[in-house]
Amino acid sequence: MKKMNLWSLSWPIFIETALFMLLGFVDVFVLSRYDDLAASSVNTANQAISITTIVFTVISTASAVMISQYLGAKKRESASRVAALSMVFHLIFGVIISAVFMLWNEPVLRFIGAKGQVLHFSSQYLSVVGGFIFLQALMSSMTVIIRNHGMTKVSMFVTVGMNVMNTLLDIVFVLGLGVFPRLGVRGVAIATTVSRLLGVVVLSVVLFTKVEKPSVFRLLKPFPKEDIKNILKIGVPSALETFLYNVSQVIITSIVLNCLSETELITKTYVQNATMFFYIFAVSIGQASQILIGHLIGAKEFEKANKQAYRSHRIALLISMSACLLGVLLRKQLMGIFTDNSAVIALGANLLLINVILEFGRTTNLVVIACLRGTGDVFYPTLCAIFSMIFISTLGSYIFAVVLDMGIYGLWIANAADECVRGVLMLIRWKSGKWRTKRLTT
Repeated sequence: MKKMNLWSLSWPIFIETALFMLLGFVDVFVLSRYDDLAASSVNTANQAISITTIVFTVISTASAVMISQYLGAKKRESASRVAALSMVFHLIFGVIISAVFMLWNEPVLRFIGAKGQVLHFSSQYLSVVGGFIFLQALMSSMTVIIRNHGMTKVSMFVTVGMNVMNTLLDIVFVLGLGVFPRLGVRGVAIATTVSRLLGVVVLSVVLFTKVEKPSVFRLLKPFPKEDIKNILKIGVPSALETFLYNVSQVIITSIVLNCLSETELITKTYVQNATMFFYIFAVSIGQASQILIGHLIGAKEFEKANKQAYRSHRIALLISMSACLLGVLLRKQLMGIFTDNSAVIALGANLLLINVILEFGRTTNLVVIACLRGTGDVFYPTLCAIFSMIFISTLGSYIFAVVLDMGIYGLWIANAADECVRGVLMLIRWKSGKWRTKRLTT
């Protein structure tokens, strides 16, 4: 395996993450030309997908940590065994969740507060994208395996292809070009699903020709019970953190759907899509750092891991804050990309000012939590998340937005407070050095 560094790992992950986010951005952008409420409905449906696919996070997060530490410890067969286990579990749970969304998409959406046209549009999307969510599960598993072998460019190129196909199909199916009818939300769902199928096919070819052999599944006999224990040990706390975040976002979405105006709902959707491009730098640096630190911990190079974490955090803050401030300067033009509704543009531009503080905390969380996860230290971030997301993010959103009648501004203030508090707690944890005792490999 070639020598890895933060730059060689992070820039392909950055481009891949940006393009992956662009998939959702293009969906919302094209739908905004079709119907503003349809665009917001896709965001509502994606909230349901996020919270029910938490099982993928359990498996992929744990397998990423385990594979990187095994490779760092020069235990190649153990890494391959975990890879095979990851793929099998992702497929099984992916098929189960797909069946749930295909059969009961409307009850799920009603549960989170969707009604009327929002329910109609979001149900069309969820029945197709959710019904084939097993494709996303397989992509998640294969991407983790390929990345942890240092081949981050592969998934980047796959995502490029997916974006091209998704964009073309969005335009054709949503707006009804040529002989194709205007399919609206259902068109976006079909485009997303077809592009994911392309991704699965290409990643499968690369995985089984460049990284693993198809016979890798034989390593699952006898069944690796110890690997299952480690997957649960690492994956469940990590997934619980993501689960709590998604639950808080679903509750916040319910607040918007039930207590706030349609203008605020539309603004929330557009601002969230715009700000995705502020924190992708932190996402890519965090994921690259987790791979690097996992390898270093596996090789027992603790001091190098310590220096890498601080370096990653400094670089992520510098880049993310620069991008965020540029977005503030161009905030009205940025909102104008989505809509010509002056009320939405004005409201969104104001939210982007508050968002600077939110991104400072979020950048710290994304990078430092990824570093802690790479060492195997996952319980502390989860405990902090339980407290902060429940009492600051979720409860705070209700108090600020509804009780104090601050509307959507209250949501952003509460979320910014949540990210900043957890960011400080994560830095304290890393500085304590307790992560040095969490190594999985012996």
